[in-house]
Amino acid sequence: MPYMPDKREYRNFTVDAFKPAEQEGEERSYIVEGYATTFDAPYDFVGDMKECISSRALDGADMTDVIFQFDHEGTPLARIRNNTLAIMPDDHGLFVRADLGGSEKGRQLYEAIRNGLVDRMSWGFTIADDGWAYDPETRTSTISKVDKVYDVSAVSLPANEDTEIKARSYLDGVIEAEQRESLQRSKDAELERRKRLALYMEITNR
Repeated sequence: MPYMPDKREYRNFTVDAFKPAEQEGEERSYIVEGYATTFDAPYDFVGDMKECISSRALDGADMTDVIFQFDHEGTPLARIRNNTLAIMPDDHGLFVRADLGGSEKGRQLYEAIRNGLVDRMSWGFTIADDGWAYDPETRTSTISKVDKVYDVSAVSLPANEDTEIKARSYLDGVIEAEQRESLQRSKDAELERRKRLALYMEITNR
């Protein structure tokens, strides 16, 4: 199955802790911070393959009204449009700061994060038509240009099975193409060997 760059992708990120922001003073707040992804750092993706998000991947991406959710589902718990969510690419990755105090569900999620029950992040995005490349030597796919960011989410599980299935669908296509190329090289080499043998026999029989 060919890679479909116009489909929404989801990536969970587990390296850095997603946690409440440090509080100043006694006023209670429900602000959490974390990274939805890192840049220029290949991570395990599917099987023995890796994926890497380029540090320039978000240049020009549409991030005008990103929402914050839990597991990419339900009512937004924060969003850029009402100034309760801020996302900012920096040298490390896509930094996220969200105020979850605007709803009961948001406050409940904050408590789950504060208690360490939820400590991972994910983001939903689409890749530009020319924003993806695969290196068969390192078996690494690189996302170099994101078209649009839809949401950042706190996630309860370290892996998204739907994402893995989708990833396998297009990487299987890459693997199949590699296998076809390898088989063709073997056939070409065998054909060349036979031609040289025939030429040698012709010369020695003269």
